[in-house]
Amino acid sequence: MTRQKIEIKKIVNPSARQVTFSKRRRGLFKKAQELFTICDVEIAVIVFSTTGKLFEYCRSSVKHIIERYHSVQSQRAYKLSHPYLELKLESSTYAMLSMEMAEKTHELRQMKGEDLQGLDIEQLKQLENALQGGLSRVLEIKGDRLVKEIEALTNKGS
Repeated sequence: MTRQKIEIKKIVNPSARQVTFSKRRRGLFKKAQELFTICDVEIAVIVFSTTGKLFEYCRSSVKHIIERYHSVQSQRAYKLSHPYLELKLESSTYAMLSMEMAEKTHELRQMKGEDLQGLDIEQLKQLENALQGGLSRVLEIKGDRLVKEIEALTNKGS
């Protein structure tokens, strides 16, 4: 025997309505508990019956969750009422990142030996030292990997 779909409408009989309310409320709270357990979320369910009786489910504090909700709503409202501040922040961040990218691109070109005409002797010495330090690290890592590869081949041949 399969369950039949019920038509979603107000139940006229008050005692049947109360029974349905109690069963569905328990089901709702059970689903809230499952959501909390499975997804590790903060959740609060607040239900008022037709008689005005309060039913609630919460794993922590309902007051805490409501306060958090209000703070998030006020932040959203502030952002909506002041969109130019967010745009201004984004544009300044974009400008800063663009400048940093241009600077790093210029440094990379200098590391490749390009764009060196504007550097004085001291800056050229700093660039040379940086390149020598990097080259020595590359050679050291290359040597280590060659030694490991030779050892692996020697062990494989044995």
